[in-house]
Amino acid sequence: MLNPAKPLDSLIPLQPIPSGLEELFDQLAVELYSLASMLVGEGEESARLVETAIANAEVSACYNLQKARESSRRILGAAALDLLALRAPESLAAPLGLAPASTCINDDDLASAGISSEELEKMIGGSERDRVRKWLASLPTYMRVVFVLRAVDGFTAAETVALLQAHGGPQAATWTPEAVREVFRQGLCSLASQLLHASTER
Repeated sequence: MLNPAKPLDSLIPLQPIPSGLEELFDQLAVELYSLASMLVGEGEESARLVETAIANAEVSACYNLQKARESSRRILGAAALDLLALRAPESLAAPLGLAPASTCINDDDLASAGISSEELEKMIGGSERDRVRKWLASLPTYMRVVFVLRAVDGFTAAETVALLQAHGGPQAATWTPEAVREVFRQGLCSLASQLLHASTER
């Protein structure tokens, strides 16, 4: 059984790793575990998702970290949605009657919240890690999923819709790119509020 406290102990395949790929496996495993834990929570289930992503993405045949990252993240995202749909199918349903809300964010990109993707990554893995993860955990499941897939995974609205419809269960079939963009904007507005609150505490 995997030890959630040391999720990387069992993430590297048991078969010999070609020379030069050890560092790629290590870096990718860390990134994927962080992503999985944001989607489904920390622990053994996230470690299994990483194993699944690395195995099915055939990372050992890909010496390009960027290509390996894109392939394995897509597989992990799909597997995470499958798991969330099993846990609570209704949690991934598109919100009913969703209409453009009057939010503090006009565009559906991280820059609108006053933060770059690089800064978000540093927050997730740095001193603000606990605060960001606590905030993510407070979001409704569908909003957390959309936010992580868009902001962390880098998927477009159309790619996010495709994943939700294919792996989010029957109740996720009504997602549209417009709904994803609106939910993402609401998530960005919540993040901006968190950042503002954090800055006033310093």
